[in-house]
Amino acid sequence: MIIYGASGHGKVIVDILELNGIREIMVWDDNPKDHLSGYEITLPQATEYEDIPLIVSIGDNATRKKIAEKLSPDTLFYSVVHPGATISKSASIDRGTVVMAGVSVNPDTIIGQHCIINTNASIDHDCVIGDYVHISPNVALCGDVSVGEGTHIGAGTVVIPGKKIGKWCVIGAGSVIINDVPDGAKVVGNPGRIISQSN
Repeated sequence: MIIYGASGHGKVIVDILELNGIREIMVWDDNPKDHLSGYEITLPQATEYEDIPLIVSIGDNATRKKIAEKLSPDTLFYSVVHPGATISKSASIDRGTVVMAGVSVNPDTIIGQHCIINTNASIDHDCVIGDYVHISPNVALCGDVSVGEGTHIGAGTVVIPGKKIGKWCVIGAGSVIINDVPDGAKVVGNPGRIISQSN
């Protein structure tokens, strides 16, 4: 197993891999330090590693997308789920996504590629999560919520049922989302209000 990114997020992924019995781990980083959780950190290697499963272990959504897209299209992107998460048998999780401890994903939810579903997040039935999304710790998405590509939902946010959050939004920690959110919006507060919007 290869993890690409030696930050704190990478440390959590190493822990999840070990809990799942995976102990042959290589750590890549563009700026290698000494070690991550006891594993040597090296620069990314050549294409002879294309047959080894890989996780892009970088918390920033845009950077994670950039790295995933620069790797070979033959890369075996791997998804990992913490053994303490609860995932409905009818939910789907695409490649490269990481699901942390205490997460609950309910029936018929669809989670895209290279997402982070962080500690104790709750994703209810029929939600649709786009690629490169980060759902932070203790977020509660009620039923039938959609979240667009690249959006970051801050810790402790609540989204009421049926709401649509656009692409590349930032939802501030502790927000309560009671209305749809357009693409590129930054939202804070209870109730959530748009404080800026990119084109």
